[in-house]
Amino acid sequence: MDYGILSVLPPVLALVIAIKWRKISLALLVGTFLCYLIMSKWNPFAAVNVTLDGVLGVWSSVDNLKIFLFTSLMGAFVLLVRVSGGVDGFVTFLTEKNKAVKSKRAAMLLTYIIGLIIFVDGLLSIMFTGIVARSIFDKLKVSREKLSYICDSTSAPVNAIIPLNSWGAMLMGLIGAQISAGIISGDPLPLLMYSLPFQFYCIVTLVFVLVLIITGKDFGAMKKAELRVETTGKLYGDGVTPLLNDEDSGDIRAVKGKEKKGNMAIPLAILIAGTFAGLLISGKGDLTKGDGTTAILYAIIITLVFMLIYYRAQKLMTAKEFGAYVFKGVSSMLSLVILLSLAFAIGRGVSALGTGQFLAGLVEGRISGAFGPAIIFILGAIMSFCTGTSWGTFSIMMPIAIPMAVSMNANLLLTIGAVISGGIFGDHCSPLSDTTILSSMSAGTDLYSHVRTQLPYALICAAGATVLYIIFGFAL
Repeated sequence: MDYGILSVLPPVLALVIAIKWRKISLALLVGTFLCYLIMSKWNPFAAVNVTLDGVLGVWSSVDNLKIFLFTSLMGAFVLLVRVSGGVDGFVTFLTEKNKAVKSKRAAMLLTYIIGLIIFVDGLLSIMFTGIVARSIFDKLKVSREKLSYICDSTSAPVNAIIPLNSWGAMLMGLIGAQISAGIISGDPLPLLMYSLPFQFYCIVTLVFVLVLIITGKDFGAMKKAELRVETTGKLYGDGVTPLLNDEDSGDIRAVKGKEKKGNMAIPLAILIAGTFAGLLISGKGDLTKGDGTTAILYAIIITLVFMLIYYRAQKLMTAKEFGAYVFKGVSSMLSLVILLSLAFAIGRGVSALGTGQFLAGLVEGRISGAFGPAIIFILGAIMSFCTGTSWGTFSIMMPIAIPMAVSMNANLLLTIGAVISGGIFGDHCSPLSDTTILSSMSAGTDLYSHVRTQLPYALICAAGATVLYIIFGFAL
C-alpha cells in the first residue's frame, strides 16, 4: 500500500519530540507507534498491539541480538579496564611519563588518528575511540561533546572511504545488481573504488574535523560546550544524564600510582586483533565478506576471558569479583540497549511505510543534467536523516540513482559517490541512528547534547558537498 506523504510523519514527529523535549526514548516510541497507527488505518487498539510486536520483533533478529549483546559486554569491558587501573595507567603514560599527549590539540589528534585506523567496523571504531580518549579529554578539559563529535565523524565516513569491510561488500552487491540487470556494464569493485574520490560528504567531513582540531576555531553550541569545560570544569551541561554513567566505574583495584597501562592496552589489542581474525575467518580470508557483528561479539567474549585470567594473575580481583563487575557493566548498558532497540523498531516501521521510496519518488524522473548528483545527495541525506540508516538509504537509492544517471547521461561514478555520501550524512548525525547513539554513549554524554553540537558542523559539510556535486556535475 502507498501511504504517500503520511509515511514522512513518524520520523518527522520523532525528530520534533527529540529536539523540543529531549526525550529520545519517548520520541522513538511515539514515532514507532505512529508508523503502525497509520498502517492500522488509525485504529489505536490495533496499533498498540502491532507496535508491541514491532518492538519485540527487533529482538527476533539474530544480527540485532548480537549487537545488543556486544554493546552490553562492552559495558563490562569499559568498567573492568577502569577498575583494574588500566585507564588511569594509560592516561598517565601518555600525558605524564611519555608526554606524547601534552595539549588539547594532541589529545584530539590522537583520537582522530585512532578513528581513521579502526576502519574495519564503525561500532568498534566508536567504542574503541571513546574508551581510549575519554579520560584524556577529561584531564585536559576537552568537552565530552567534542569527543562524541570526533568519534562519530571518523566512523561511518571512514568505513565508506576505506571499504575493506562489510560496507564494501554491501555496496558492491548493490552495484552488481545493476550490472546484472543490464543497466550498466563493468565490474562492481572497480566502479566502487573509482567512486571513492567522489564521496564528497565523507571527505569534507574528515577534512573539516581535522581543521577544527588544528585551529581550535569552534563555534555555536560546540564552542559553548568547550567554554563550559574550560571555565567551570563541568564535563557536561546541567540536567544532562550521560548514557554511560561515570559513577559506574567503581573503586580502582590497583595500588595508587602503580596503575598499569597494560591492563587497558593489552585487552584493547586483543579485541582489535580478535575482530580482524573473526572477519577473516567468517569471510574465508576476505575481510569484505566477513560477518562484522559476529566477529566483534566473539572478540569481546575472548577478550573478557583473557581479562579474567590476566587480572586474577595480578591478584587484582577474584573470579567472583570479576563476575560481579561484568554483571554491573552489562547492567549499566541496559538503557542504551533499550534505546537501540527503539531506534531499530522505528527503522522497521518507516521501512514498512515506504518512507524512503516516497522520498525517492519525489525526484525520480524529474531531474536531469548536471544537477542530478547534487539532488541525489540531498535526497539521500534527507532520507537517511529521517530513517537513521545509511544501509537502508543505499539499498533504496542505488537502484534508482544508477538508472537515472544512465538516462540523463550523468557521470556514473559521481552518482555512486552521491548516493553513498547522502546515506552517510544521516548515519553520521541523525538521532535515530545507532552510530549517533553509540557515539554519545562512548563519549559519556547524552544524545541530545551530541546532536545539538554536531549538527551545525554536519550541515556545513553537507552544504560544501552539495556545491562540489554541482561543480563536478557540470565539469564531468
